[in-house]
Order: sequence, then C-alpha cells, then structure tokens
Amino acid sequence: MNDRAEVLIHALPYIKQYRGKTLVVKYGGNAMINGELKKAVVEDLILMNYVGIRIVLVHGGGPEIEGMLKALGKETRFVQGLRYTGEETMEVVQMVLCGKVNKDITALIENSGGRALGLCGIDGAMLQARQYRPGGEDLGLVGEIVSVNTQILESILSTGAIPVVSSVALGAGEDTGKVFNVNADTAAARIAWTLGAEKLILMTDVRGILRDLHDDNSLIKAVSRSGLEELKKNGTVSKGMIPKVDCCALAIDGGVAKAHIIDGRLPHALLIELFTDEGIGTMIERDL
Repeated sequence: MNDRAEVLIHALPYIKQYRGKTLVVKYGGNAMINGELKKAVVEDLILMNYVGIRIVLVHGGGPEIEGMLKALGKETRFVQGLRYTGEETMEVVQMVLCGKVNKDITALIENSGGRALGLCGIDGAMLQARQYRPGGEDLGLVGEIVSVNTQILESILSTGAIPVVSSVALGAGEDTGKVFNVNADTAAARIAWTLGAEKLILMTDVRGILRDLHDDNSLIKAVSRSGLEELKKNGTVSKGMIPKVDCCALAIDGGVAKAHIIDGRLPHALLIELFTDEGIGTMIERDL
C-alpha cells in the first residue's frame, strides 16, 4: 500500500503543473489496433482529463485504411513513401477515418467513463490545406495544412470533453471544394501550435530517438531543439524518425513548450511520461 501512496505523491507535482494546460496527443501505431493497449490509452486520457488537463486527441488510421482498400480490391501506390490518394481512395480515407475509426475511439472513451466528441478537420473548417507536391511529385489528394481554426476545439475543451480529431482537411484557396488526406503527426503539431499547447505527444511504435537503431537501451531521453538538427546531421535521426522529429520541431518553433516521442506499445505510456521523473520516451524542449 505504501508503494501505491508513493506513486500518487510522486505524481502530484506534475498534476499541479499540467492542470488547466492543453496537451495534444497524436494516437497511432500498434496502440490503435491492440485491444489491451487501446484500453490503457483511453484510461490514461480519462485520468488526465479528470485531473484538469485539457486533452486534444488526434488520430491516424493507416492500417484500417489499408485493410478497407484491400477488401475493396483497390491497389495502394506509394510515391516517396507517401500513399497516393486518388478520388476513390480519398472516399475510403474519409469513410474510415472520419467514420469508423473516429467514432470507435469516441465510443471507447464514452463507454469507459470519459467525455469525448468526435470530429474531423472538415468540421468548422478546422483544418484547411492545399495540395502537397513534394519535389513537384503528384500525390493526388494529399494535403499540406495552411491554417487551423481552433474555435470548435476551444468550445469542446471548455465543456471538459476530449475532442477526438481525424486528420482530413478542407481544401483552401485554389483547392476550395476538395477534401485532403493530411499527415496526422503534422496535424497534431499544427493544432498544438495554434492552440498554444503546453505539450505535443506523439505515440509511435518505437521507444523514441535512439543513438543506435539496433539498441533499445540507447534511448535519448532529452534533447534541445537545436540538438535535433545535430542528430539529423550526424545520421542519428534517419528514415521514418525524420518526419516525426520535424513535427516536434514545428510545434516547438510555434511556441509549444515541449514535445515528446513515446512508445505507444507500452501500457500506460502517457502516464509514465507525464507523471514520473524518468519518463519513458524522448522529450524535446526549447533551447535555453
């Protein structure tokens, strides 16, 4: 019993620190498809919400989209590692992300004793985007976010509920009338920036930033914003970690105090990262 009391006392300063603050959590990877992990994530979110932390949950759904495309006999084509999104594929993305995945997460939070409202970037023109053409490549209806309207998020947060946001955006400018598939990590970073969030937390399928990709014990627990650039230059940050690190940098450059990359495969990773001294992943903070 004393051990349990020690855990609660240890968490108290962090609860005081984050009470009333906004945290944006990007939810994806294995934590979305493993039943026990889903339950643990939702329990973490509800507890954080109960102690007065304002939570915005942004989710992806790549495996679910891939599964539906296969079921429909649609082939997936990738360009520079990004899914080409034609009109038919975009219909599937919108159906899966804004429909089933979003409402499943919302229902799980509600059924577990929390309060949540599911929406997508189209609602209230929350996320507006233009067509993304890296190096002039045509990716179809893949978008890059140009603006975030947080009014609807603030309205939901003011009620004490958790907004659950799927990463689909409304076309803007010359792309008005289109709907775009946008990267969920980037959407979370832009939302955190525009809301003036205290933290951005990316849940992934790796421990965090590793000095040696083949050694899980080489986790870098903390790094400064400028230190990220050095890790990219020397090759420590490479391949799939680069876009995640770039999203963290984007958020911090926009005024977010700290960003975290944590392993969503570990039960209660959110609580361990937020409410313990040692944490569980990599924390990125502003330069002093």
